[in-house]
Amino acid sequence: MVTSASPATDSVAPAPVAPVATGLDGSPFESQSDRLSPNRNLAPLSARLDGLGRMEVGGCLLSDLARTYGTPLYVLDETTLRTTCRAYRQALAAHYPGEALALYASKANSSLAITALVASEGLGLDAVSAGELLTALQGGMPAERIVFHGNNKSAEELQLAIDRGVSVVLDNWNDIALLSDLAAERPGAVRVLVRFTPGIECHTHEYIRTGHLDSKFGFDPDQLEAVLRHLAGCPWARVDGLHAHIGSQIFELEPHRDLAAVMADALALARSLGHPCGDLNVGGGLGIRYVGSDDPPSIQEWVQVVGGAVAEACGQRQLVLPRLLCEPGRSLVATAGLTLYMLGSRKDIPGLRTYLSVDGGMSDNPRPITYQSQYTAVLADRPLAEATETVTVAGKHCESGDVLLHDVRLPQTTPGEVLAVFATGAYNAAMGSNYNRIPRPAAVLVHDGVAEVVQRREQPEDLLRYDVLPHRLLPVS
Repeated sequence: MVTSASPATDSVAPAPVAPVATGLDGSPFESQSDRLSPNRNLAPLSARLDGLGRMEVGGCLLSDLARTYGTPLYVLDETTLRTTCRAYRQALAAHYPGEALALYASKANSSLAITALVASEGLGLDAVSAGELLTALQGGMPAERIVFHGNNKSAEELQLAIDRGVSVVLDNWNDIALLSDLAAERPGAVRVLVRFTPGIECHTHEYIRTGHLDSKFGFDPDQLEAVLRHLAGCPWARVDGLHAHIGSQIFELEPHRDLAAVMADALALARSLGHPCGDLNVGGGLGIRYVGSDDPPSIQEWVQVVGGAVAEACGQRQLVLPRLLCEPGRSLVATAGLTLYMLGSRKDIPGLRTYLSVDGGMSDNPRPITYQSQYTAVLADRPLAEATETVTVAGKHCESGDVLLHDVRLPQTTPGEVLAVFATGAYNAAMGSNYNRIPRPAAVLVHDGVAEVVQRREQPEDLLRYDVLPHRLLPVS
C-alpha cells in the first residue's frame, strides 16, 4: 500500500522523493479509504524514500534521527496521528445521526505531547491512573472531555478526578463505596458512567479480551439492575452513561453489532429507573496492521457498523439517541509510531537460526514476550533492498525470550546499521520498563522536516534517583 503525500514533507527532501509502499511490496491502495485509515498501513503516512532510497518520516531521515538522538529511539509522526484523529471525528459525524465523541485511550501511549495533539483535534481522553489523569490535564485536555477508568481506583485517585470535574466510570461496588464517602459533603453530583461486562467473546489474545463474563472489569450483567437501583438513591451520583468494552486488536465487526443491542437494553433499563443516561460508551478495540497479512477494518467501516448498530438498536426500543462515545487507543496512535535500533552482534547457528542483536528489546517493547506480537521491520537506509536471509532479531536483555522479531526476512546486514520497526506507537513506551537497569528511550515528534524531543532519554544515573542506601550499609572507607 502507498502512503498519501504531504506537500510540506516533499519540499524538505534534498532530491525527488518516492512514497513508501506500506505493504513494502509495492501493492497499490485497496481503496481510497485506506488513505484516511492509517490503522491499515504498516508505515506512517509521511514515510518517504529520499533520492538515495533512504527512509524519511515527517521529512526527517531516520538514520539521521538515530545518529542525533541515539537508539533505541521512539519516533512519532504528527501527520499520521492527526489524520487518524480526524478520521474518527469525520466518520462519527458521517455515520452516527446523534452527537458523538471519540476518547483517546491514553493507556496506549500517555505523554504531554500526544495529549496536546489529541486535544487540539477535538477528541476527548480516557485515563486509568492519577499519572495518566495529570498528564491529560497538564497536556491541555479539558476535564469535561475526560473519563476516568480503573478496576481498583484509590481514594486519592478518585478525589483527584472529582476535584477536577472528571467523569468517573464505576467499575465495582468499591468505587461506589469510596465515592459515596468522598462526595458526601460536596455540592452537586459526581458525573458517573456504569461499566458492565456484556458477555461477548472476540477472537483476540486472552489477555486483551475484556467483554466476556470472566473478566476483572465491570459489573456482571445480572448485577446491573441492582447497581442502577442503588445509584438512584444516591444524591451524590448523576448517572450520565453506560460503558462496555469487548477487547483489543479486533478485526471482527459482528461483535460490535451484538454489543449495541446489549447496551441499548441496558440504556432502556437505566432510563426507566430515572437516570438521565445520555452517554453510551462502546469502548474501542479496532485492530491495526502489524504485518502484511493483517487485514483490519478501516476506521470508516468500524464506525459505520458501530454507529449504525447503536442507532438501529435504540430505534427498535424507541430510545432517544444517546451521545455515542468510543475509545480508540491502539488504532489511534500505533501506526504513527516506529522504533529505531542499532544493529550489533550476530550469531549464526548453522542449520538452525541466525540471531541479530539490537541495542534495545523487551524493556522498550515488551509486547513480543508478553503477547507473542509480530512486527514488520526494514533497514532505515535500505528499506527496499532485496531480503536475502531469514533472521531472528534479539534484544540485549539477559532473558532468552527477549526476541523482537522471529524469523523475518532482511537483506545481509552489518553492525551499526539502523533497523526501523513499524507500528510501535501503542503499548511500547507505555509498557516499557527498566529491566536490567536499562534506561528508557527518548521519543521525538517529527513533522515538516523538524524533530522535537517529547520525552527525554533516561540516563543510567537517573535509575539511582529513588534508591535509598541505609546508612549501616554504606561502604567502609
